[in-house]
Amino acid sequence: MLNLFKILLFISTIAFSQENTIVDIQVIGLKKTKRSFINKIIAIKSNITLDSLQLKTDIERLKRLPAISHAYFTVQKNKANYQVIYHIEENRTLIPNVNIWTTTENQFSYKVGVNEFNFLGKGIGIGAYYQNNGYDTYGINFSAPYLFSKKIGISLAHQSWKSKEPLYFKNNVAQYAYHNTSYEVLAMYEVNFRHKISLGTTFFNEKYKYKSGSITSNTPTQLDLDKLLFKTIYEYNNLNYNYQYIEGFKSLFTGQYVPSTNPGQDNFLMAWNDFFYYKKINSKGNWANRLRLGLATNSESPFAPFALDNNVNIRGIGNLVDRGTGSIVLNTEYRHTFFEKKGFILQGNTFIDAGSWRKPGGKLTDFLKMENTQISPGIGVRLMHKRIYNAIFRIDYGYGLTKNASQGIVFGIGQYF
Repeated sequence: MLNLFKILLFISTIAFSQENTIVDIQVIGLKKTKRSFINKIIAIKSNITLDSLQLKTDIERLKRLPAISHAYFTVQKNKANYQVIYHIEENRTLIPNVNIWTTTENQFSYKVGVNEFNFLGKGIGIGAYYQNNGYDTYGINFSAPYLFSKKIGISLAHQSWKSKEPLYFKNNVAQYAYHNTSYEVLAMYEVNFRHKISLGTTFFNEKYKYKSGSITSNTPTQLDLDKLLFKTIYEYNNLNYNYQYIEGFKSLFTGQYVPSTNPGQDNFLMAWNDFFYYKKINSKGNWANRLRLGLATNSESPFAPFALDNNVNIRGIGNLVDRGTGSIVLNTEYRHTFFEKKGFILQGNTFIDAGSWRKPGGKLTDFLKMENTQISPGIGVRLMHKRIYNAIFRIDYGYGLTKNASQGIVFGIGQYF
């Protein structure tokens, strides 16, 4: 009797599993993206048991790809089995980039480039740019997070960056011509859908040449340094995308270590973490937040790594206003969609950017001092397109509230964060 019960239980288990089996998977809407690439990254396969949670995870994964603007799934029952259909709306991913601006010296400057975010239809990113702001700068990059498997990829980059940099020597400011030539290699590993790790190294050369400003007799007028940098990036991503709307939490940690290879220089360590939180507000609103916490080796040096700059952290404050060896920055904004038709979106936003810095060689209490704090509220506008990846032209106006603060307009491509 017991054996008969076991046989019946075994037969019923097999029958139940067969009734929930996926017999076919269809992908609708692909134009440039290869079906083989989609098959590579999704978890659902034929001849396995239907799992609705895994289907939802696949959709979240697909919507994070630059090549895909939106995705959803449907399930059709075929007798005792199921057919899964992925519906995909693709982005245009070959994006030119043109920027024109003037510097404080009325120098006409421009940047031209092109990026392809779905090279060969396999989710590979490749790009290049040229910039002239009185100096010739160029860069090339290659990123293939799924090159070797669903979990393992690689990123390569080369850059020759030239600019005029203000360096701060206590109460004095000097202008230096800066040239950084770098080669970077990163190995990318996806632990699981929400956790990713990148490890790599950068070989770079830095050159500084004094141009103008106040310096002392002990201040070097020229530097030429070869350096090696080790980098670690850890990402936790629990964001869900629905066109221009984002919901969820993301944490991005970056650590850098530069061992001393030059006389008179110490080992250098730098780390920061960006925390992102997004929440959908009613049908057309989105609340977005970014908190950055960062610390570096606290050397009393004009080459401090954390920059106060309106293109990076505090809108309207100006370009490279100050530097520090520690940074606490909070950006919060409300985005509202005012108009949406045929892929075109007009979005407005109101924001508050606030930050505090530790001076080079200073103390942690520097973060609490008002003279090291900047607060800048403001408003902005976004012109967006649903079917072109990162096709977001933004204009923000920030107005500083703290002592000796400035105000100004900031232009850019893509959301500020």
